[in-house]
Amino acid sequence: MIIFDTNIIIYSAKQEYIGLRPLFFSPNSLISAISKVEVLGFHSLDDGEKLYFESIFKTIKVLPIDFEIIDKAIELRQQKKMSLGDSIIAATSLVFNAELYTRNISDFKHISDIKVLNPID
Repeated sequence: MIIFDTNIIIYSAKQEYIGLRPLFFSPNSLISAISKVEVLGFHSLDDGEKLYFESIFKTIKVLPIDFEIIDKAIELRQQKKMSLGDSIIAATSLVFNAELYTRNISDFKHISDIKVLNPID
């Protein structure tokens, strides 16, 4: 399984990263609910971007943030300073034993049990 970091979703909206889009149609592709908040909650989205992102969230399985994920995110944040979003996305990846696709590998390199891949490079 694959969990997508928010930045991969955002990059996929850009024409130069159109090659990322097919990744979202795999039955093994997942997104944390926090990514939906981060993407659609951006205050400067134009109508076209909003429609594009909403179509992704209708296509891919969006995982809820449950207590197991919250507990794992707390544990990760206690180990090293992390943003709330990154800790929830990493925790989701760990709980679901999924690879994490991100452009920011360095944000997660301190987590030994997580497999991280940059699909852009």
